[in-house]
Amino acid sequence: MISSLCNKIFDACIQDYHLLDDVNAAIKNPYPVQDIEHLLYAKNWVDTVQWHLEDIVRNPAINPVEGLSLKRKIDASNQVRTDMVEYIDSYFLVQYKTVEPKKTATINTESPAWAIDRLSILALKIYHMNMEVNRTDASAPHIIACTEKLAVLLDQRNDLSTAIDELLNDIANGDKYMKVYKQMKMYNDPGLNPVLYQQQK
Repeated sequence: MISSLCNKIFDACIQDYHLLDDVNAAIKNPYPVQDIEHLLYAKNWVDTVQWHLEDIVRNPAINPVEGLSLKRKIDASNQVRTDMVEYIDSYFLVQYKTVEPKKTATINTESPAWAIDRLSILALKIYHMNMEVNRTDASAPHIIACTEKLAVLLDQRNDLSTAIDELLNDIANGDKYMKVYKQMKMYNDPGLNPVLYQQQK
């Protein structure tokens, strides 16, 4: 099942990142570049780095210049994340290109890769909520609240994992079909962001 593979890779990637816990650390992807595992690991690494950039940029004492620099890194990271989702969907499109959808086939509300994107973020939430549960300097109410939240996150991961596997099974059987839309992000495009194109006049 693809969800089991995703969860295994995401958890390992997050553990690998926290060996150094440095947003500037170089990725050491252990999988061959042609394999889907390589892409899943790379996707989660980007998500993990961005998670920590989001933490850093929220420091109320951050230098404004540094804050702006981090915000631009986050914007660039978001574009990479979007590109990677499209690469993962392209993998599934190739996997199921010979499947003839049934006349009764329906489309899903999101593509498989966007669901996998949410699974990657859930892995990060679970890791960091587990850290909160195991803090020795936190109050008992904090530990209790975080334990309850962790249980919800784990339940959510189980449900999402099941839904992803069922979606891909439905696509393989022709009960669902894939239709991938390229993300048309406008704020990075100097021809579409009015703040950028008005400066060119």
